[in-house]
Amino acid sequence: MSKIYAVGDVQGCAPSLKALVKSLPKKSKMIFLGDLVNRGPNSLGALRQLKSLQESGRAECILGNHDLHLLAIDAGVRKAKGLDTVDAILKAPDRKELINWVRNRPMALSNGKVLTVHAGVLPQWDLQQTIEYAQEVEKALRSKSYKQFLANMYGNTPNQWSNSLKGYERLRLITNALTRMRFCTPSGQMEFDSKEGLENGPKGYIPWFKVPKRKTANTLIYFGHWSTLGLLRRNNVIGLDTGCVWGGKLTALEIADSHKDSKRLEIIQVDGYDHPLRM
Repeated sequence: MSKIYAVGDVQGCAPSLKALVKSLPKKSKMIFLGDLVNRGPNSLGALRQLKSLQESGRAECILGNHDLHLLAIDAGVRKAKGLDTVDAILKAPDRKELINWVRNRPMALSNGKVLTVHAGVLPQWDLQQTIEYAQEVEKALRSKSYKQFLANMYGNTPNQWSNSLKGYERLRLITNALTRMRFCTPSGQMEFDSKEGLENGPKGYIPWFKVPKRKTANTLIYFGHWSTLGLLRRNNVIGLDTGCVWGGKLTALEIADSHKDSKRLEIIQVDGYDHPLRM
């Protein structure tokens, strides 16, 4: 049986991606944890390589906030920012094909034991609910009216889950939890400004995976998004955004069946992009 690796945020670091794939066993498969593009030196090259890996059956790619940002720029509902590196994608002859491929990627994946997401999971959601809510956003992204969803995707409210949420408010909250969340209160109220380490959230807020009685506490979760944590391996959560785009590493870790198994697995890392703006 082929080994499957979870891989942290690529963010357009095509050379690091190429080196990592070369370093992995030849028949292995990969799940990329989102933020496939943006900020790195070659978002177009990275996206084409990831698409090729997925189409050959070697990889699947979860969507992160930077990937949704690309879709929003392409749809004309968001303007590019100063550090964005997606312009080459928007000028590429295969732009339409690439954008369509991104739109059809999942927001979360699970084999029933292990969950992979980009950012986090709200404490009120169990494994099955997380996948079901992710599929609501996937359906919106794949619909003919997907640009309308993208136009309504941005905003920090509502910031707390309720089963009564409907329409774009519901989709926005699900999207924010899966692609932007780092800190929340014990009751699941999210905060989006803090980006530093575990102890640096606002008063009353804690990392989403430290919330007591979190419903996915017994599910092994692999996630990216939080580069200031570096490689994180703790009880049932593994963080794999090791700051490739900021001169850190691009990290792959074999997906285990349980946290106990994950402690014995080899980590494979390659050098990241020597970003001119890194400190």
